[in-house]
Formats: sequence, structure tokens, C-alpha cells
Amino acid sequence: MAISMSKKKSKPSKKLETKHHQFSDTLLFKILNRIPLAIFLLILIFLWSSSTTIISGKFVHVCVSSRKLNNLYCLSAGTQPNFEIPIPALNNNISTGIKEVVDIVQEVPDPIVNNGSDGEVAFAVKVVEQQLQVQRSWISNKDHVTSCDGKGIYVYDLPSKFNKDLVGQCGDMIPWTNFCKYFNNEAMGEPLVKLGKGWHHTHQYALELIFHTRALKHPCRVYNENEAKLFYVPFYGGLDILRWHFKNVSNDVKDTLGLELVKWLENKESWQKNSGKDHVFVLGKISWDFRRKNDDVSSWGTRFLELDQLQKSIKLLIERQPWHVNDIGIPHPTYFHPHLDDDIITWQLKIIRSNRTSLVSFAGAARPDAPQNIRSILINQCNNSGTNCRFLNCSSGGCDQPESVIELFMDSEFCLQPPGDSPTRKSVFDSLVSGCIPVLFDPFTAYYQYPWHLPEDHSKYSVFIEQEEVRKMKVNIIEKLKKVPLREREDMR
Repeated sequence: MAISMSKKKSKPSKKLETKHHQFSDTLLFKILNRIPLAIFLLILIFLWSSSTTIISGKFVHVCVSSRKLNNLYCLSAGTQPNFEIPIPALNNNISTGIKEVVDIVQEVPDPIVNNGSDGEVAFAVKVVEQQLQVQRSWISNKDHVTSCDGKGIYVYDLPSKFNKDLVGQCGDMIPWTNFCKYFNNEAMGEPLVKLGKGWHHTHQYALELIFHTRALKHPCRVYNENEAKLFYVPFYGGLDILRWHFKNVSNDVKDTLGLELVKWLENKESWQKNSGKDHVFVLGKISWDFRRKNDDVSSWGTRFLELDQLQKSIKLLIERQPWHVNDIGIPHPTYFHPHLDDDIITWQLKIIRSNRTSLVSFAGAARPDAPQNIRSILINQCNNSGTNCRFLNCSSGGCDQPESVIELFMDSEFCLQPPGDSPTRKSVFDSLVSGCIPVLFDPFTAYYQYPWHLPEDHSKYSVFIEQEEVRKMKVNIIEKLKKVPLREREDMR
């Protein structure tokens, strides 16, 4: 834009001079007058470069850089009710910013609780909550539509090395467990006759196989890629990780299959069309297992979800990385697999009528190698409470039989659900199915994980007790739960 300027200076009016003198007398002007112009310009440039706002459709993404952390904090807000494909409107820079909100996420699965200043914690939690709002906006309309028009799901027929061959290694994946028995009955495991119809001995890592089996039978499955709205990639990445965990192999070996899968996809026109945005992966282990951060040979897991090619795709996992909007948390598989609505109603009536003789129960094991873990404290409080609390020790094999766990939960009003090796627990969903109110100690166990499955108001179905209060012996869990009114318990159940 051309700007013309006249060399002739106009004489200012007395009125303008008066206003100028009034402004000159203000404190603000006196302060600004003392700051050299160059420094003032540098401050303006810094403020501008430290924040970025991107408006895309009805989403607003604001990213603010941190001098301390050398990363971007990104907040996303807004909804898009008619969002047909759950793909966030984020560019690569913003996704990278969300990916590393705090540098400590590289080392521990529960960074918010264990590390960081109060300001960093508050800001990171706000980021997580904003991301969950975006994910909630992807929930489909409640009005059930029977037609599959425009909703086709294409299931890739991958080379067998990416799924079936991994199942064939079920016998020696883990030294002390034969996984083969868990992969029977379409990966639901053997029936649990004692618990009734629809109950099976299902392993918590069987999600990949269960989902694949059901996707193959989905009424909206299409066989022509051009008719597909979504593309499901049946890669058993969790089994790929398990088979190497107890073997002395290099990180290159651990990463090989994931890299080969990406190369295979990149040759597909369906992938190239949208750079994988409309592709969905279902992974039966936690997000951290696929985000190895260092090259130490003893490091656990792969770098599969850290690959640049996968940043735009949707990943469904039993535990999501809270700062990745494309990570969607879905429940761990439980033992209950109803086939009909009547199966659900029959079970609901049974647990509602259950005579719960125990106030509290805890099925788990201590973590002696993790002194910050509150499990030992909870076990001591439970054992010292007399008949108010029952403890099922999983370290001695007490939890190997699903019937023992489910019957314990059916007999209990509250089920303690502290974090274990990671924040989430399969036991949370076992307790919900059993009508036992989960008692949570870390918001990352459920509240920041499952926006498609659990109410946003967590007080509707659970009790939350800050684990730091437990760690510092400020609260007796049993006494606190005794004070929850019976009517409130019934409402939560």
C-alpha cells in the first residue's frame, strides 16, 4: 500500500496542545517516556511472537509459548455439531505444540500429578479439559440413523504380519502367561458360566482383536475404498509391543513392524488422498507404550505414535495421551459382552438388587518399588478397618479368577481405584459393570480419558479423593466414604 506524506507541517491547535500536556502529565506517559524506543519495540515483538491464534471453521486454537519449557501451550475451543468425520482442524505446528505441553511427559505416565509448578499444572489441566471438549463435539447425534449412506467403513486387508501372525505368537509373548486361551471366541475368551450369559474371561489387552472382529461384521462396512468415509487399519500394535518386552532386542527391531506398516499405507491412494486424516487405528495398550522417547535399549515400547505420518490419524486407545487431541480414550475390555439389550437389562436388575454387605473393597497389589504410590496406604487402611473393607490381594493370584473380582465388587458399595503402572485401570470398568461406585484418586484415571463414555460431571458416578491427601495421611478413606449418604450412593449406582 502506498502512503504519501506531506513535508508541510500543520500548526497544532491550542486544544490539541492542552490534551497533549494532560497526557504528558500522566504516570503512564512518564514511564513510557523513560523506556528507549528500541526496547519498547522489542517488547512488542516478543509479545506478538509468543502467541498464535488460529481460527479454523468453528474451532479456535490459541497457542502460547513458554520460555521455560520451550514448547507451545495450546487451547482449543468451539464446537462443530455437524462434524461428520472426527478430524480436528489442527495444522502440524499446532499438533506439535499440543504434543509436548510439558517436557516431563517424556518420562512419567502421570506428569501432572507428580511434577511441575502449580502454574504449569493448572495450565496443562486446562489444555486437557479443552481438548476433551473438542472430542465431545465429535459424539454422534443421539437420533439413531439406520441408513449407512455416506457412513461407509473400509477395513484394510493388511498383510498377515501386521495382525494374524502376531496372534500366532500368543504362546510365548510373556513368559508366565499363555495368551492363546484369551484369543478364543473372537478374542473374548472362555465363557464364565458362573456369572451368567454374556460373561467371558477377557484379557485387558484383547481390544485390537475384539474390535477387528466386530468391524468385519459392521453393517456399514464397505468393500470399495471410494465408498468409504472412514478407513480402519487393523494393526495389532499392542501385541507387537508385548512380543518384544521380555526379549533382548534393539529398538530398531521393536520399531520395524510399525515403520513397515506406514510404508505400506503410504503406497495406498486412500491414504494419500487425505494424508491419513480419515484413518483410524485401534491399539490395545496405553498411549505411552507407543511413544518411546529415548534410544536406551532397556526402554519400553515403540515410537509408532511419534511417527510424523501418524499425527493426523485418529487413535483409539485404552489410555490416551491427554495432550493429543487425536488420541481417543476408550474403555478397557471388561468380562461382560452382552449380545442383546435384554442381556443388559437382566444384569442391571441383578446388580441393583444385590445385597452389598461390604462398604469398601480393593482388588489390587502394593507397589513397593514405587514409594509415591498410595496403594500401600490404602491397603493398610482397608485391613485396619475391620469388616468395613475387604482387600483382594492380586499379588498372590487372588485376581486371576474373574468371578472372584466381580463377586467382590457386586458385594461392595465402593471400589478403590488408585493408579498402578499408569493412571488408568481396567478395574474401573469392572466396578462400574458390577454396580460398585469407583473411588478415584487421580483425574487421569478416568475424568480426562473417556469423553465418549463417561459423564462430564464425574460426581454422578464416582467419588474423587485427592491422592496427595492420602499420601500425607490427611484422610481416612473408610471414614470418609461412610459419610456418603445412602441416597447419594443409590443415585450414583
